[in-house]
Amino acid sequence: QVQLVESGGGSVQAGGSLSVSCEASGYTICMGWFRQAPGKEREGVAAIGRGGRLLYADSVKGRFTISKNNAKNTLHLQMNSLKPEDTAIYYCAAVWAKYCGGPYLSKHAYDYWGQGTQVTVSS
Repeated sequence: QVQLVESGGGSVQAGGSLSVSCEASGYTICMGWFRQAPGKEREGVAAIGRGGRLLYADSVKGRFTISKNNAKNTLHLQMNSLKPEDTAIYYCAAVWAKYCGGPYLSKHAYDYWGQGTQVTVSS
């Protein structure tokens, strides 16, 4: 069992930057960031897979950067040039290491989820 705890987020004006972090209680390989806006499905934003391969949703390419510190079991998402449509609760997720290949942007691939942290971008 892996527990995930997010931190960071907050509020910023459009064009600004924010970051969110996730600390995992156990060993992880494949991890990802998801977001869910009110009334919408949870969507994949960025993911890291075995071997450090990265995958981004088209909507955030060039603006968001995912990174992982394997020594500290932490996942980080740097968000630049934020837009109002980036407003959502951001969730950290991890795949049980044994079956990890990835990277995955499908929520169905993930076994563990954090509690989420709010990101609000005003126009």
